[in-house]
Amino acid sequence: MHLLKRMAALVPALGLCAVLCLPAAAEDITVNEDITVSGGYDWARLADEDITLNVYNWGQYISDGSDDSVNILAAFEELTGIRVNYTTYDSNESLYAKLKNGGATYDVIIPSDYMVGRMIEEGMLARLDFANIPNFSLMGQDYLGWGFDPDNTYSVPYTWGTTGLVYNTTMVEEPPTSWSALWDVQYANNVLMFNNSRDAYGIAAALLGKPLNPATPEEVAEVMRKLTEQKPIVQAYVMDEIFDKMAGGEAALAPYYAGDALTMIADNPDLAFVHPEEGVNFFVDSMCVPADAPHKEAAEIFINYMCEPDVAYNNIDYIGYSTPIPAVREMLDDEMKNSLIAYPGLEVMEKAQVFVTLPDDVNAAMDAQWSEMKSYDENGNGWLVVVFLLIAIALSGFNIWRKLRKKMRDNY
Repeated sequence: MHLLKRMAALVPALGLCAVLCLPAAAEDITVNEDITVSGGYDWARLADEDITLNVYNWGQYISDGSDDSVNILAAFEELTGIRVNYTTYDSNESLYAKLKNGGATYDVIIPSDYMVGRMIEEGMLARLDFANIPNFSLMGQDYLGWGFDPDNTYSVPYTWGTTGLVYNTTMVEEPPTSWSALWDVQYANNVLMFNNSRDAYGIAAALLGKPLNPATPEEVAEVMRKLTEQKPIVQAYVMDEIFDKMAGGEAALAPYYAGDALTMIADNPDLAFVHPEEGVNFFVDSMCVPADAPHKEAAEIFINYMCEPDVAYNNIDYIGYSTPIPAVREMLDDEMKNSLIAYPGLEVMEKAQVFVTLPDDVNAAMDAQWSEMKSYDENGNGWLVVVFLLIAIALSGFNIWRKLRKKMRDNY
């Protein structure tokens, strides 16, 4: 279902919202020069319980004091007396595998929409006590009530965004408009690709004019063949590694998330971003509590804190992602508030699709075929890379010759 149809048809969860109210009108608490929080909330009620809260989040996805950002984690510790042990993962699939295998215990996690749905189905998430999260009432209605958690029983929106194409303007002659640029032989060994099955699949599906959410294993196989065709052109499959590679000019093209694209562009002004014409993925990342979390109330205090306007503003201002809290967007400077990368227009959103939780057989097929594609002919296709590189060099040489010839004619 297209995003605008989904938003137009959205019915607020009135039963839930009716029991929530704005924070009590009490004197605000100043934590530091950058952060003031609501005074009508008992932030320090667990201060004497010697709690260490384990927070598991995506890489480079919080304002943690690096690069002169506001350290919102340190401010939380000062405010509540709760210590934070903060670690990161690089994809929804990595998060899922870590929790499913029982390798560690966490109190707060931040999966994307479709993964929230999968974890709910498998009993991996705890129901939230919204008496501990009054700031939930600040959320924009467009980001609530999605199919993966219709009543927001298990999740509170953290950020939202879209995928798109990051490119180096010094290495790409014409600004790309299509996902097909990632299959263009002239960029052989200069293309990066998502190192997770769902995002990579979505790009190939969009290019083929197919839904981003496959209905059958057979549909998965067709799209995976397209990804196999791309493999000889790909320099590397990446997640967080993209930041150093694109900032350092090591690749010409890479698909990624719009919020991170803004960070990369700030680090390297030669970079630009486009929403390809075939359509993109729209996503909502949410704060959740695992079913076996040892400190559920402390986790809900943390979630409420992350929704405080000053906290959310400093977080969004640093990470570049889009806020689900309308009041926080109004706090942003005009450049960010009106950014078409962070807040795309109707032309982009009309074509955007949301990932949904897939049936078990389709999930299994995607996981298996993604692994097969990644390992396919790993050693035997080296000659293809050489061929593509020779073609790219020939094309480049032809373009240079054509420009010199034109210049000579003009001089003549």
